[in-house]
Amino acid sequence: MEKSSRIFVAGHSGLVGSALAGLLQKRGFTNLLMKTSSELDLTDQAGVRSFFRSEKPEYIFMAAGKGGGIAANIKYPAEFIYTNSQIQNNLIRSAWEWKVKKLLFIACSCVYPLGCPQPIAEESLLTGPVEPTSEPFAISKIAGIKMCQAYNRQYGTNFISVVPATIYGPNDNFDLETSHFLSALIVKFHQAKKEKAANVVLWGTGTPERELLYVDDFADAALFLMENYSDSNHLNAGAGQGITIRQAAETVKEIVGFGGDIVFDRNKPDGAPRKVLDSTKILALKWQPRTSLREGLGRTYQWYLSSLQVSKNSGVLYDSKFNVERKV
Repeated sequence: MEKSSRIFVAGHSGLVGSALAGLLQKRGFTNLLMKTSSELDLTDQAGVRSFFRSEKPEYIFMAAGKGGGIAANIKYPAEFIYTNSQIQNNLIRSAWEWKVKKLLFIACSCVYPLGCPQPIAEESLLTGPVEPTSEPFAISKIAGIKMCQAYNRQYGTNFISVVPATIYGPNDNFDLETSHFLSALIVKFHQAKKEKAANVVLWGTGTPERELLYVDDFADAALFLMENYSDSNHLNAGAGQGITIRQAAETVKEIVGFGGDIVFDRNKPDGAPRKVLDSTKILALKWQPRTSLREGLGRTYQWYLSSLQVSKNSGVLYDSKFNVERKV
């Protein structure tokens, strides 16, 4: 990519998109195309085609989509599969129609089968059924990977895909109803500290293992792949090391400064027992994450505190996942 290349960051206001936009600007890219959902509805095919016709993007980072943790996947399966499929179909098809030079599709580790060998290699895709609670979301992301491969095979496009470990960091979704587990932990421990609660109750057993990746590290991986990788085979992006939900909770508890107990509600679902990626291939290309979990969580909590102060001053909290404003 040239510094003046026309780069479309789809979903620039979300967790991944905002980190990508910030990194691109920091690296000197001066021609970023960014539209809010009110300016461009990515589920609207006609609107997306009109955008491509007028703006003519050369490179696309596909960070747009709708996602969440176990509770959100259970409650909003139709929205997850519909919205993500529509966005992917519109962007990938338009990228081919308007001869985009390169596109990076961002998937999710839930695309891999439940119970597949750990750490999870790229070759595990479609070797078995996925975890049931996230199946609609996972199917949409699998379709995105396969759509990129299909267009490469039939039309010779340069569309690549990446499967990151569980991403967290500033600008994440901190709504308890729809958030992923790590941002939910931060909210729960912060509220418990504020209310001087005796304990924090968490879903499941605390034994499932997850691999966590700080969002700035993933943004670096995405840019690295855009500039250094061209192959239809998707790549994992992570460090290959996991942490249990209990260990993550204890770390968040310490960073927040909560003095009570952690209680696990074993009547609630755990999700997949272990999700750790085999990132041998991307690490062999000389990319690696730099941010430790404690450092990343510390930055994330400080951002969360700052966002609460901004919300308190304005009286409005913006929920970027569902595009609504809520009074606080």
